[in-house]
Amino acid sequence: MILHLVATSRQTTFVNRLVEALSQIHGAYSLLLLTEEVLVAVRDPLGIRPLVMGKRGDATIFASESCALDLLGGEYIREVEPGEMVIVDRNGVTSLSPFPPKVRKACVFEHVYFSKPNSVTFGEGVYGKRFDMGQALAKEHPVEADCVIPVPDSGTAAALGYAQASGIGFQQGLIRSHYVGRTFIEPSQRIRDFGVKLKLSPVRSLIEGKRVVVVDDSLVRGTTSKKIVRMLRHAGAKEIHMRICSPPIIASCFYGVDTPTREELIAHSNTADEICRHMKADSLGYLSLAGMHEVMSGAQESYCDACFSARYPIPIDQAQMEHQLELFLGDDSTATAAT
Repeated sequence: MILHLVATSRQTTFVNRLVEALSQIHGAYSLLLLTEEVLVAVRDPLGIRPLVMGKRGDATIFASESCALDLLGGEYIREVEPGEMVIVDRNGVTSLSPFPPKVRKACVFEHVYFSKPNSVTFGEGVYGKRFDMGQALAKEHPVEADCVIPVPDSGTAAALGYAQASGIGFQQGLIRSHYVGRTFIEPSQRIRDFGVKLKLSPVRSLIEGKRVVVVDDSLVRGTTSKKIVRMLRHAGAKEIHMRICSPPIIASCFYGVDTPTREELIAHSNTADEICRHMKADSLGYLSLAGMHEVMSGAQESYCDACFSARYPIPIDQAQMEHQLELFLGDDSTATAAT
């Protein structure tokens, strides 16, 4: 769509054609565009998705996460600001702000799950924020237990925070295989179920006869959590207390993330108690929306939390969007949703 608008623009330069094209676009994007003469990096005016700038020698580097710069031996310089267009050509680096300014609405789920713990995302260290979410979760949902274990890897920092705040010992009670991808976005329930078994294995010697607090980053369909509870029961856990270091996910994301429809989100139509019974856990506790906002220092004003609150910074007709998505993907998507 963007390339079509650029191609049909009557502006005389590539940069001006791009500005005209993006002025007609409303949504989430972080883009790199390369011609023979120029490299352009640009974020949408709300800054929903991350984009960072760095250097390696004389080269200017752009990436979605700062950890990519570390792999290249590069130096982190700064974020590309929301609505900013950075132009790199033979004359050097130029910054433009061609769009009307808006209040930033960065995706808070980047800090909950997507970004790597060693990244700096939206100007904040990801590991530190996850650790703080775990501490806040321990204060909101304390429980008597023998050990705290994470659902690796995105739950690890939060589990360490929970363990420190609660005074309960931390253990690596679940071992993850790094050859399996993210199970919540797999296309069918059967593949997701098998993926969970391949992805995680319990350490019986740490779990047997113990009251276990299991800390995870989020709960989407409930598939993974239910199977984790079952695995821990089979490994001899005496009690299993699930703790989720984010609020219940009640709404779909339409800003570039392949999340399920509302009907597939377990928290959309079930209470925490109902979800707990469904998973067959002894208790379930979510970090509250207010608690997450406090950790993220004013998240309600500067972050998009639509998946937790259904408050979309860009207006969404959810039913229409889901219908269009099914039409676009065809019968397989409809069958998957029904399954």
